[in-house]
Amino acid sequence: MYYSKVESPVGRIHLLASDQGLSALYFDSQVEAMDQRFPRDSRQSGHGNPWLLRAQAFTYCYFAGDLDYAPEIPLDIQGTPAQLAVWKALEAIPPAQTRSYQQVAAEVGKPQASRAIGAAVGQNPVSLLIPCHRVIGSNGKLTGYAGGLEVKRFLLEHEKKCVLQAA
Repeated sequence: MYYSKVESPVGRIHLLASDQGLSALYFDSQVEAMDQRFPRDSRQSGHGNPWLLRAQAFTYCYFAGDLDYAPEIPLDIQGTPAQLAVWKALEAIPPAQTRSYQQVAAEVGKPQASRAIGAAVGQNPVSLLIPCHRVIGSNGKLTGYAGGLEVKRFLLEHEKKCVLQAA
């Protein structure tokens, strides 16, 4: 695994990639989970890894307000078929918009599985690229986020501001 990190308005972002694609994008609050999933002794400097470079560029552009910048970054992520289906559904949520866990459950054909959807959302290894921060409770309230609720709030407000400025 190749490793790098970038600074952002929400703190340090940690990136991991293989030769095939980006494997992880974690916030500082998720370092323990990242270390469990991707042991430190399996990492090396990502200097020059094209997927890390593209992920860094994406991150810089995202926080600079360019929500449309989408470099081709293949993902090398592992998940169950159910998780992969949920993550695919999350990719379809446009910036500054949200969906409830219940809506995502319906989109993946499991309308009674909101809790399972929540678990899959929480296991997303590439936050921002697969925008799990855009999933909220059915009552419209912000609910759990592996990066922390303050980060989730910041990301949603950042996207709303960028979309309004672009209009």
